[in-house]
Amino acid sequence: MDNIIAGVAKFQKEIFPEKKAAFEKLATGQSPEVLFITCADSRIDPSLITQTQPGELFICRNAGNIVPPHSNETGGMTASIEFAVAALGVSHIVVCGHTDCGAMKGALNPEGLDSLPHVKEWLGHCRSATEVVKERHGKANAEHLEEITQENVVQQIQHLRTHPAVAAKLATGQVKLHGWVYNIGSGDVLCYDEANGTFERMSQANAEQQLA
Repeated sequence: MDNIIAGVAKFQKEIFPEKKAAFEKLATGQSPEVLFITCADSRIDPSLITQTQPGELFICRNAGNIVPPHSNETGGMTASIEFAVAALGVSHIVVCGHTDCGAMKGALNPEGLDSLPHVKEWLGHCRSATEVVKERHGKANAEHLEEITQENVVQQIQHLRTHPAVAAKLATGQVKLHGWVYNIGSGDVLCYDEANGTFERMSQANAEQQLA
């Protein structure tokens, strides 16, 4: 904790004064372009990965970068998605998974989560990902962790489409959906190519294609 407190002091003394004008502008409102949905894992830093500044990303984090399908029951993710899309008017939504994800390990072994009942219930939203992998291979276990991680991103994008605010903006071409997987060890980012159903290493070329 000491390093965190020291970090706040450094921010106030050194960083904030350098960017005072930007923070003064942000103090009166926000207009992010991207809703960035990712895992709560401490190893993931969305602003570092994307090299963005305060005000550019509207970030939602939870175990497993999960988007519950829309229902009449209000939850934090549902409300945040609605606000980002309908009120802030983001034009892109990124669902970003990552390597060595503990949530995906839990989804592969739900019986091991009996002592964590809320986690177990939450990861039920990943069930479609594990079922897809089981259909492909006749099983889903630790050797399929990478595939589960990628498939989970795809399934959460499908869940996004069930949210009315997102569906409306998709229908009018006002929002685009993106699926990413961040490799913690290599720094690579794989992006989902919906046309061929594969994840490809992000390059300038396919990044521009996703924005087109």
